[in-house]
Amino acid sequence: MKKIKHIKFINRTRPKFDFDLIKLEWVLSRDMDYITQPHVIDFFHILFITEGKGIHTIDFTDYEYIKGTIFTIRKDQTHRFTKNPNTKGFLLLFTDNFLTSHFGKNEVLRAFQLFNDLLVSPKIQLTKKEFEVILRLITSIESEYEDHDDEFSRGIIRSALHVLVMKLFRIKAKESNQLSTRKYSEKFLRFQQLVEDNFAKTRKTIDYANMMNCTTKTLNNICRTILDKSAKSVINQIVIIQIKRLLVNTSFSISEIAYESGFDEPTNMYRYFKKHTNLSPETFRKANR
Repeated sequence: MKKIKHIKFINRTRPKFDFDLIKLEWVLSRDMDYITQPHVIDFFHILFITEGKGIHTIDFTDYEYIKGTIFTIRKDQTHRFTKNPNTKGFLLLFTDNFLTSHFGKNEVLRAFQLFNDLLVSPKIQLTKKEFEVILRLITSIESEYEDHDDEFSRGIIRSALHVLVMKLFRIKAKESNQLSTRKYSEKFLRFQQLVEDNFAKTRKTIDYANMMNCTTKTLNNICRTILDKSAKSVINQIVIIQIKRLLVNTSFSISEIAYESGFDEPTNMYRYFKKHTNLSPETFRKANR
């Protein structure tokens, strides 16, 4: 069976540096076929469009972009580029360790919320004023990254990235009331990670409540406070996206995907998937390949 293709973080110019900055036009001009195919990343992306228009696909949703569009893409998401010779911009790539090693607890929480597709859209459309602010900040990071490789460079870049993430969080927070630093935010993120790690083992709310040492009532309160959804609805939402990733990123048969996803019988997964998407697994696979 073919495994899901994961793209790991590799900085070839600075092997010990868990941050990289690349011109988008360079990426789109390269002969790298995999970038136009759905692939899973194990690091964070900030994709900033400075010129052009087109489409970028994140977890099977096509997002149109224009000048001033930013995409925040978290690790373990599936995405793909659509090549457009007129598009220019920046890709900022970094690991979670680089992101968190300089941040305080509340800032780490905000950063993980910013990149969380369950909480908020991965797309930001900047105003003209916001665009100028973000462009200056990113070009300053670019200048530091390209011109210096000394004992100070890592800290300067990490600090500038810190400012960038907080500015993007503030912009997104104006658009969505899902972003907060309430006490349940940290617990919700833990619940989400548990489901992503264990979805093939269990889809039962009681099991996740036990993992979190709380009652199902408390877990439901957490999910309703953050997303206005039950814990079961959140579990289903996460399970469906994991099944979609298997359908698109592997050559597994439908039966194999059912067993990989923890279903006893393929027909059970078929009914489950169709109930939550109104599509059969085969139809979804064909539409996204």
